[in-house]
Amino acid sequence: LKSVVQTCVYLPYFLSWVIFAGLVQVFLQAPVPGDVGGVVNQVIQAMGGEPIDFMKRPEMFRGILVITNIIKTAGYSTIIYLAAMAGVDSDLYEAALIDGAGYWKRMVHVTLPSIAPTIVLMSTLALGRILDAGFDQIFNLYTPAVYETADIIDTFVYRMAFTNMQYSMSTAAGLMKNCVSCVLIIVSYRLAY
Repeated sequence: LKSVVQTCVYLPYFLSWVIFAGLVQVFLQAPVPGDVGGVVNQVIQAMGGEPIDFMKRPEMFRGILVITNIIKTAGYSTIIYLAAMAGVDSDLYEAALIDGAGYWKRMVHVTLPSIAPTIVLMSTLALGRILDAGFDQIFNLYTPAVYETADIIDTFVYRMAFTNMQYSMSTAAGLMKNCVSCVLIIVSYRLAY
């Protein structure tokens, strides 16, 4: 069971967003005449509910983005943090156990301080990517019906450059985003050390 769960958690990370977004769209597909729709809508209909066109509902799009991002990236984070936890000296756990520390005390006083450098590194890297907001994910999932909700700086830059042919505007927006990202990385690095 452990191997199956690990594979299910790790596998989505190794799929491209194009494939993963295609799978999400297949699962959430609304029924059309001659088609029963995706698995989620089939379950909703089987329980007596009305089918929902998830991909065209702006109020649901952010939730879809959060859930798909968690599913897709959980494997990578799991690998990194499990590797960091495997490097914690077992003598520290034994000493804490002898001192009478329970599970939570061992986690707070042994595990977290031991993997703190990994947490700081992962946080710094995540802060540098905060403005990216997942161009691949959003570009592969959004539709014109959810542009207002789903638009981020990168999709705006893409549309300005390749749809509207406003290269100067797209370059300025992209440069501004990269400058802010650079400042965030420098600030987080200074705060960490």
